[in-house]
Amino acid sequence: MIDERKFLNLEAEAPLQAVYEAPDSPELFRRTLAGALTWQQRNETTVSRALRSPHQAPQWVAALLAWGAIVICEGEEQPLADFSLRRGMQPRLEMLRVPLDDSNRTFGESHVARTPADPPTVAAVAVVDWADPSTGSGRGGRVERARLALTGVWRVPVQLAESAGMLIGSRLDDEQIGEVASAVQREISPPDNFLGSADYRREMAAVLTRRALEACRKEAS
Repeated sequence: MIDERKFLNLEAEAPLQAVYEAPDSPELFRRTLAGALTWQQRNETTVSRALRSPHQAPQWVAALLAWGAIVICEGEEQPLADFSLRRGMQPRLEMLRVPLDDSNRTFGESHVARTPADPPTVAAVAVVDWADPSTGSGRGGRVERARLALTGVWRVPVQLAESAGMLIGSRLDDEQIGEVASAVQREISPPDNFLGSADYRREMAAVLTRRALEACRKEAS
């Protein structure tokens, strides 16, 4: 049985402003809901709409994917990552659940945009879970789990990068971060349009991945 006290539960039809204002909402979510999204947009966009159409709030969806959020659809739980990969008819979304009880978790976010008021051209959100302190590692030790979500570098608005799995079991040092950043460049398939060429997006993906992971390491220390 899931302990309800360890989750932030959000109804599908709740506005994004409710996520922004929730006392238990992780700082990462507030950060990715601010900036390019105005107060009016957050009030007019529901959780369900943002998850079904990720271009509405891609950075926030990236944060949810990196955080390991869960959705309830027709009474059944599933990872948001599985829900977001579905094409065509999607099951009815009832609730978004965000785990809150991991003290060994750090996050980092970095993005680039034409102006501060514009939506990010490319963004990277990383979340790292560190090994249990009882093993002698703890925060800043060895990586137990790592997720990295990027926007602006796929044919879809946002997606998890498989390259983050390279970090599991290792220390988050400069060499490992560099290897993941290089792997991300090979993994992505960025679009090429007036907002940024494919080459530019590929280069920024590596730079922003590095910055996001360095932020995870800095917070841990």
